[in-house]
Amino acid sequence: MQSTSGSPPGVVVILGTGGTIAGTAASAARHVGYQAGVLGADALVAAVPALQGWPLEAETLARLDSCDMDHATWAALAQRAALHLARPDVAGVVVTHGTDTLEETAYFLHRTVAAAKPLVLTAAMRPATALSPDGPQNLFDAVTLAREPGVRGVLAVLGGVVHAGCSLRKLHGYRVDAFGSGDAGPVALLEDGRVRLLRPWPDAPLHPAVAQAADSLRAASRWPVVDIVSSHAGARGEVIDALVAAGARGLVIAGTGNGSVHAELRAAARRAVAAGAVVRRASRCLLGGVVVGQDGGGPDALPATGELTPVQARIELLLDLLAAG
Repeated sequence: MQSTSGSPPGVVVILGTGGTIAGTAASAARHVGYQAGVLGADALVAAVPALQGWPLEAETLARLDSCDMDHATWAALAQRAALHLARPDVAGVVVTHGTDTLEETAYFLHRTVAAAKPLVLTAAMRPATALSPDGPQNLFDAVTLAREPGVRGVLAVLGGVVHAGCSLRKLHGYRVDAFGSGDAGPVALLEDGRVRLLRPWPDAPLHPAVAQAADSLRAASRWPVVDIVSSHAGARGEVIDALVAAGARGLVIAGTGNGSVHAELRAAARRAVAAGAVVRRASRCLLGGVVVGQDGGGPDALPATGELTPVQARIELLLDLLAAG
């Protein structure tokens, strides 16, 4: 696929939400200890000379450190992205974001925004003030991808690698090459301004909550409480009891290995289900998910979430509960 940088097909809208890509530090030598989300979307674009003169619109939705990402910002982001993607003059939308919860936002948008055009997330592992920031190149690559004819779906581009939003996961807390696509592998590569497609662009139906509970989806205050509990040596069932008592309508247990759950948590999960909560299990392993055998996992097995990571499973359960009312 040939890049179209010579004749852009339309406007690319950049929605800024904060994160390290918009962060600043007191010293250019510092890669940690910075303040995230300082710069707005306009400033990020201005810092990339190669983008000057391109048909871009920049809008700052939030200035969050993405570890503090919230449902209200998700709802606003989905609304704005859908609005701009529906515009005939827009080629695609780029979202600048923090890396900590990038995989969560990507999966949420994948399930809630009809993206017949590219909806591309990007981020950075180093603040904008670093000696060698990765944000400018990532932003340039994201815009390049967003205006490439034929691209569609929710995607993320970092370090020249294009990931599907439904398979993105953060693998490292410090390195610049911090992201992967799990067993699925990357969708494409960006090589000197050209897009090399490796597998089909992601294409999945929207979650039923988008149609069945559209008003609730737009009002984050109506979203049900869904929490994640990790299974580990010495796990205590009282943790699940406390979450249900505090109003959790759904729980995802991040199980060990192939979704194994500590006996104490299994007993507490049964109590939670009896109290009306929905409980599902994922795997805390970075790869593989939960493979269910032909016997369905046995009589005491909790419903498994397949290849979904715990954070993806939480979003899926949250949307399921919204759709159920």
